[in-house]
Amino acid sequence: MRCTRRTLTAVTATMLLAATAACGSGSDSPKSESTGDAGTTKLKIGIIPIVDVAPLYLGQKKGFYKEQGLSLSMTMAQGGAAIVPGVVSGQFQFGFSNSTSLMVAQSKGVPVKVVVNGVGSTGKQNADFGAVVVNKDSTIKSAKDLEGKKVAVNTLKNINDTTVRESVRKDGGDPSKVKFVELAFDQMPAALDKGQIDAAQVVEPATATVKAQGGRVIASNFVDTARKLTVAMYFSSSQYVDQHPDVVKKFKAATQKSLTYANGHPDEVRDIISTYTKIPQSTLDKVTLPAWPAQWNRPSLDTLAKLGEQDGLFEKTPDLDALLP
Repeated sequence: MRCTRRTLTAVTATMLLAATAACGSGSDSPKSESTGDAGTTKLKIGIIPIVDVAPLYLGQKKGFYKEQGLSLSMTMAQGGAAIVPGVVSGQFQFGFSNSTSLMVAQSKGVPVKVVVNGVGSTGKQNADFGAVVVNKDSTIKSAKDLEGKKVAVNTLKNINDTTVRESVRKDGGDPSKVKFVELAFDQMPAALDKGQIDAAQVVEPATATVKAQGGRVIASNFVDTARKLTVAMYFSSSQYVDQHPDVVKKFKAATQKSLTYANGHPDEVRDIISTYTKIPQSTLDKVTLPAWPAQWNRPSLDTLAKLGEQDGLFEKTPDLDALLP
């Protein structure tokens, strides 16, 4: 009986996620498209148009994917919540999502598998791409002062409120007293400026925008959570991984090369970001770039899983050994 319920839960979760995918999707047999002329395998990648995915574009430009016989077609989504069902339904062969969203999916029995690392924290206090910020006139000095305050995060019950709670906890405060509200990253600088919220957990380029308004960083929530936290990763469906191991191997190799190249060429990263975002050059010049290690940081993921479980994000404890290859 227990086994039957788990199976039913997994199937139901997958069906619900697939049902929310974009119209026209719904294939339950993930495929890779190949051109007849050059034998290049075309891959559709679900991404979020943010700084974090710059290595994919840079790798495509430098020919790292072509070397592996791959051609990438990026499809923009508003967040990982939309990308997970897109990958599971076969709309995308690979997707980009934050680590907590992937753990939530795995804990619900959704058949996803991490393929390669995505983006990580710099590990530097007050010099990370993600931070908790306040406006220039705020009396909030540190994370402990967030008790009783209204703090914006882009998605409730996910990686950002979990890591902000850890900042508050480590600063001696009570994280249960923080009032989280959901707000899109690009709306946070204006909301802070107008006093509609007391603080915001932002990532670049919102971090640079708030600083340009005179705002201040009062906590580096990713750094407070774990040293060099693995924030997001690229993943596929378990079915695709099983059916196309050669493509997965090539995508992983090209992406790892792209991540390493991006780490060593920040100027080229800033140039490529301007090709797929509308970030003004003046802001882009001040953006703090994240870290792009070729391999995820497993201890940091263990910590993130423990905090997520503590915050009640999972229906059951996520199996990281099953999620990671």
